[in-house]
Amino acid sequence: MNNYYVVDKSLLPEAFSRVIEARKLLNNGEVKNVSDAVKKVGISRASYYKYKNFVYEAENNRQRKAVISFLLNHKSGILSEVLNGISKTDANILTINQNIPINNMANVVISLDINHMNISVEAMMDKIRQIKDTSKVRLITIE
Repeated sequence: MNNYYVVDKSLLPEAFSRVIEARKLLNNGEVKNVSDAVKKVGISRASYYKYKNFVYEAENNRQRKAVISFLLNHKSGILSEVLNGISKTDANILTINQNIPINNMANVVISLDINHMNISVEAMMDKIRQIKDTSKVRLITIE
């Protein structure tokens, strides 16, 4: 958590508050898509996408979650190696979805409780990228 600060929102650009507001509209189903959300709150889509995974409201006892996806070669033990690597970060795995391999590649999506991680999500993803037979590691969302 060394990369985070708690800052009074009056010191931050208005776009940050609007990104949070747009995310709430999307999560509550008040709008159908990002375009509608950003129009309603008065920011550009570029601003929304630039900050959406980095700006959050401070809440007590909040459980932070991340969703990552990646491709695995269809070889025995690769998913186990990834899961062991994730467990070493103190992230709690909430769900794992793996599709059947097509052309010897399987898509995997993992949701994580990242509240107590001992490294950043970016550092964890870099560790996954270093595992042989993994590719296209990307962050889908953080909340």
